[in-house]
Amino acid sequence: MKSENKDFEMQRFVKGETQIMVATTVIEVGVNVPNASVMIIENAERFGLSQLHQLRGRVGRGAEQSYCILMTTHKISADGKTRIKTMVDTNDGFKIAEVDLQLRGPGNMEGTQQSGNVDLKIANLATDGPIIEEARKAAIALLEEDATLEKPENAALKYYLQHQKE
Repeated sequence: MKSENKDFEMQRFVKGETQIMVATTVIEVGVNVPNASVMIIENAERFGLSQLHQLRGRVGRGAEQSYCILMTTHKISADGKTRIKTMVDTNDGFKIAEVDLQLRGPGNMEGTQQSGNVDLKIANLATDGPIIEEARKAAIALLEEDATLEKPENAALKYYLQHQKE
C-alpha cells in the first residue's frame, strides 16, 4: 500500500471504523490503539524475542482483557521453542532480554555484529552477570583509589595493560 493509503486505513482502525487489521510487522512501530485487544502472530517461531515482546505490547493498552496468540508451524527448532516458551512464561522485558542474550550471544562489543559469541577468556556474558558486576565494582574502586596505577601493588596490572595490545 502507498503511504497515504496505510495512514488512511490506520486511522479507520484507530477510530473503530475497521474492526480487524491484517498487517506485516510494520505494525510494531508507533502504533497505539488502546482498544486493540487481540493480536495473532503467524510463524511466531521466526521472530526474535525482542520483536515478539514489542509486537505483544501493541495489545493490552486499554481497559479490556487482551490476548496475543502465537501461532507456529509444526517444525520448530530448539531455539524457537525456547523463544515461544519464554513469551508464554513472562512479560518481564529483563527476563526476555536475558534469554535472548543466552540464545543469540552478545555479538561484537567493539564492532557492528549484533549476535554471536564473544570469545572472552574467563567469562560468559550470558551466565556470569553477578560475578562480572562484582569485577566491575572492584575495578571502579581500584581506579578511584589509584587511577594511574602507580601504587606498587598495582604494578603487574599496569604492566599487563600497557603490553596487552602488542
